[in-house]
Amino acid sequence: MSQQQTPQTHQTMIFVNLPVKDLDASKAFWKELGYSFNAQFTDETAASLVISDTIYAMLLTEAKFKEFTHKALADTATTVQTLLCLSAASREAVDSLVDTAVRAGGTEPRAAMDHGFMYLRAFEDLDGHTWEIMWMDPAAVQG
Repeated sequence: MSQQQTPQTHQTMIFVNLPVKDLDASKAFWKELGYSFNAQFTDETAASLVISDTIYAMLLTEAKFKEFTHKALADTATTVQTLLCLSAASREAVDSLVDTAVRAGGTEPRAAMDHGFMYLRAFEDLDGHTWEIMWMDPAAVQG
């Protein structure tokens, strides 16, 4: 890395690639949650879900996803490969997003976890990918 671009000064981005069974249904689900898609990187096989300025999820049809790996796709009904966790601005924002996800067709795989300084709920999207939504008290982070 150059002197001008160190890990501390470079804003790292993440692009999570997820296989989906029905791309149109997945796009509708995420739109219902208030998210948008980058049209430049969206077509009939993939959709670029914009989570923030530095976080994107590439929703890929299973056929498209298989172009990037020789491994079998995980059966999300019985297997967990990863837990994706997003922060929220408040406890109420956690509840709002998870409740909206459930109304839009997602499921809530477990009860909320309340540790006082940290509050977590989770939902599974239409394809069984687990998304944890977490709020942490800023005072706890500073202390």
